[in-house]
Amino acid sequence: MKPQEVIRAWGTILAGRRPSLSIEITRECPLRCPGCYAYEESHVADGVGLRQLQDLKGEALIDSVLGVVDEHRPVHLSIVGGDPLVRFRELDVLLPKLEQRGIHVQLVTSAFREIPSAWADIPRLNIVVSIDGLQADHDLRRKPATYSRILKNISGHRVTVHCTVTAQMMQRPQYLDDFLAFWTPNPNVKRVWMSFFTPQKGASDAEILSIVERQAAVFDLLRLRTLHPKLDMPEAVLAEFLHPPDSPDDCIFARTTTTISADLKSRITPCQFGGEPDCLQCGCIASMGLAAIGHHRVTMNVTAGQLFKFSEKVGSAVRAFRKAEDRGTGPSDSGQDRPHNLVTIQDQVP
Repeated sequence: MKPQEVIRAWGTILAGRRPSLSIEITRECPLRCPGCYAYEESHVADGVGLRQLQDLKGEALIDSVLGVVDEHRPVHLSIVGGDPLVRFRELDVLLPKLEQRGIHVQLVTSAFREIPSAWADIPRLNIVVSIDGLQADHDLRRKPATYSRILKNISGHRVTVHCTVTAQMMQRPQYLDDFLAFWTPNPNVKRVWMSFFTPQKGASDAEILSIVERQAAVFDLLRLRTLHPKLDMPEAVLAEFLHPPDSPDDCIFARTTTTISADLKSRITPCQFGGEPDCLQCGCIASMGLAAIGHHRVTMNVTAGQLFKFSEKVGSAVRAFRKAEDRGTGPSDSGQDRPHNLVTIQDQVP
């Protein structure tokens, strides 16, 4: 995050809100990728998966998404699915409205269809294209979003390529080298992010990295970042993959992000993975990125993570204050006792 975004996010926390919002905008996806967390049978709740929800379309979807956004007032919004491009017509309307609200939007897609050219002109939009390894592996797992189709559909855009590292990749020498050698020269790719496969507790997926494979992936990426400037993986972030947060309570990303599923009502907990993610094997780049920020020392004896915890306590007090007022049991509406200084920190940042 840029310094201004961090300041706005901290102000949002102090105001009693979560700075990041993630919306599963549709339950539909033309792909059937092995290991996709969104389609785990208990992703939404115990025994409830994404496909079991009733999602929205057309004006109902547009109005409901804007209603959720206006309620939460996030600094950052992730639009996921399903695949958001299933609802590209609604997004044609939504994305400019979100830009007008000053919200940074990240749209995660397989790029199975052409990305509208007008989206390239939306300043705060980051389009993230998920790619499952080298072409032979990806095309098998992700038809119809094949390499050839992705290359065609991202033309005219500057996208972020996101790849999830799996055990199968690490069992082949120089797999990550070959992947980056293909994608980083592409002029339509502005950066590459890597996550590691994150399983549910008790899972035995073939994609799960062993400790040795996880370490090898980190060391490979540390080497490759010097060869490929588009590999946007700072050393501090890569180091976090070797010791992920122990639980959602220790994860800044989980504690600062609200995830809402395709019915625009159901909340995904404890984080975007839903169900019971195995935090000790977490490979989420967002989690590792915020963990790295949390470990950054602001002063000799204070880390950004400690400031976050303090801000969260203040934010909790603000929420309790507002709830008491809503019930008519708090201070009067004269404004003399209202903590305006906390609420307006975020609002004062341009």
